[in-house]
Amino acid sequence: MASIGKTLCTRMSGKCAALLLLVLTSSVADCADHGIEIKLKHGNAEELKAKDQLQRLLGEYDVSAYYFTKEVIIEQYAIPYSHPILTLNTRHLNQDDEAISTFLHEELHWYLEANDDKVQAAEAELEKMYPGMPVGGQDGAADRDSGYLHLVVCYLELQADRQVLGPEKTAQVFQFWEHDHYRWIYRTVVQDEAKIAEVVSRNGLRIPGNK
Repeated sequence: MASIGKTLCTRMSGKCAALLLLVLTSSVADCADHGIEIKLKHGNAEELKAKDQLQRLLGEYDVSAYYFTKEVIIEQYAIPYSHPILTLNTRHLNQDDEAISTFLHEELHWYLEANDDKVQAAEAELEKMYPGMPVGGQDGAADRDSGYLHLVVCYLELQADRQVLGPEKTAQVFQFWEHDHYRWIYRTVVQDEAKIAEVVSRNGLRIPGNK
């Protein structure tokens, strides 16, 4: 009887070890697929769904050109923000295109932070172009400085979305944003794309590899 128990225990231990190895291998593979570590703020069901969604999207689309930070936190009710750790919410569980666009938007903040001198020069030009920019509410950013910064961020988001999602899906995403938040900023980026493109290019802020 003791021999049978010992044999069973050995077999179970082998199965447990194999299962543990499988879990660890899967976790490493998930990380290797996209190079982004995704953490959950609360670990609830909605955050788990958002994590699965982001992992799937990062595997489906090649967004490696936009990895400027390697850590993401999912927090269910947070307003997405970039610093100190890129934080996303669970709002777009049924909107894959908006979800990946939001991820790209926040990553682009990290890119621009690393090019602060160029960003300030671009903002100075944009301030002359748009002296009456709205502030606050659904149309503008929190303040004027953030507004001019977001003209650059949202322009780069437009280019990134086109590269990742294609022009048709990008047009749909931006139509959504134009009626959602930063409404004046998103509308201006679309309407004055060529003018803003000149400012971005002149100040060396295009993403390498972007058209």
